[in-house]
Amino acid sequence: MATLTFMTHTIFDHGASAQLGQVLAQHGIRRPLLCTDRGLVSLGMVDDLAAGLGNDAALSIFDGTPENPTQMAVEEAVAKYREADCDGVVALGGGSSMDLAKAVALAVTHEGDLIEFTAGLGGAAKIGQVAPLIAIPTTSGTGSEVSSGAVIIMNNGEKLILASRELVPRTAICDPSLTLGLPPHLTAATGMDAMTHCVEALLSPQVNPPAEAVACDGIERGIREGNLLKAVQDGSDEDARWHMMMAATEGAMAFSKGLGSVHSMSHACGADQSLRLHHGTLNAVILPTILDFNRDHVGDKYARLNAAMGISADSDPADFIRNLNAELGLPANLSEMGVQADAVPALAAHAAKDVCTFTNPRPCSAAEYEELFEKALA
Repeated sequence: MATLTFMTHTIFDHGASAQLGQVLAQHGIRRPLLCTDRGLVSLGMVDDLAAGLGNDAALSIFDGTPENPTQMAVEEAVAKYREADCDGVVALGGGSSMDLAKAVALAVTHEGDLIEFTAGLGGAAKIGQVAPLIAIPTTSGTGSEVSSGAVIIMNNGEKLILASRELVPRTAICDPSLTLGLPPHLTAATGMDAMTHCVEALLSPQVNPPAEAVACDGIERGIREGNLLKAVQDGSDEDARWHMMMAATEGAMAFSKGLGSVHSMSHACGADQSLRLHHGTLNAVILPTILDFNRDHVGDKYARLNAAMGISADSDPADFIRNLNAELGLPANLSEMGVQADAVPALAAHAAKDVCTFTNPRPCSAAEYEELFEKALA
């Protein structure tokens, strides 16, 4: 039996962020909490957004989002939400700010510890209506603005998934202009995050042909049409930025049919707060290892993947991604990112429990994850 799921109302184009005031009014939000990070505050993006609202909304700001959002940061934002008597949440930033905002929208409307609502503990069934949420991405990567999931490092140190249709933002405002001038390394890393979403969604064994078509379109925009490289090489390329934001949105639409072991391994590595590793970079580095691992378990999908990337049907997609990562200036392996060999057993145990493992084309045990981490380190 197939389950076909797509998500939310999306306003998409250069300049779309100017419609925030109108969107807030549509959802009856008068006192929003803006969840963002200090970098965007220092760039003036928050001031620009607030100026566009005028006196129509009393905006409170939480700018303490870490690179990998934590339950502790969520609790700090919840305290600010309640102190200001907020009635909705706006996420401005990359995947971290959007995931944190989703957790805030959940926490202010539900009693209990946040970990009780995580997917691995059957938490989706406990999630009812959350505070109204608007999402405005400033990177082209996670696609969290149109997805039902959020990834949070819990107080016990595990990086876990919250997942429910209730966590889908009421409206996504996708303004590619907000990504103009994003540094090349972040453009590359977030872009490969989007590409990994598309690739893993395509390869997931769940039955959802429309999602696979969306995934292929995202891969074509990012890789075959060269928009990822164009955006990295020229941060002011408006057309490339438009297509990369669309590819990121498509990646999240596509992974409604599941992700895979790339994300399981990335979540494990990202849980180490001492390393503060970027999720998109992790996905890019790990992707070739999992493409090798899944090779004989995907039917004809590697030919479809190669067609979407614009390479011959008999080419090795893992080698192609390795070469693309090098061209984008991304690390060649996990060792270059600071992951140590002695961490492998704990990383493997974390990855084996991650819910993304269950939609990988090839089953993967903790022992197999140890081997995969060792390969990804080399």
